Amino acid sequence: MSEQKQGELSFEEAIKELESVVEKLEQGDVPLEQAITMFQEGMNLSKLCHDKLSVVEKQLEQILTEDGEIQEVSFQEDHASD
Repeated sequence: MSEQKQGELSFEEAIKELESVVEKLEQGDVPLEQAITMFQEGMNLSKLCHDKLSVVEKQLEQILTEDGEIQEVSFQEDHASD
C-alpha cells in the first residue's frame, strides 16, 4: 500500500490493515524480502494511527463550557504522587 493511500485511511481502516499485516507476519511463512516490506508497511500504519490519535487527543483537550468558552483540559496523568 502506498503512503499516499495510507494517508487517506481512517483510523479504523488503518488499524484493520495493521492487524492484517501483523497476522500475516505472525504466520511466519512470508519470504524475508516480503516480510521486510510488510514490516515497513506496518510501521507506517502504526505511525498513521498514532498521529490520528494525537490529533483527536488535542481536540479532546479543548472542551466547550456551558457559556460557550473553550477550556483547555489536560488528560495527562499526574505522576507527582508516584
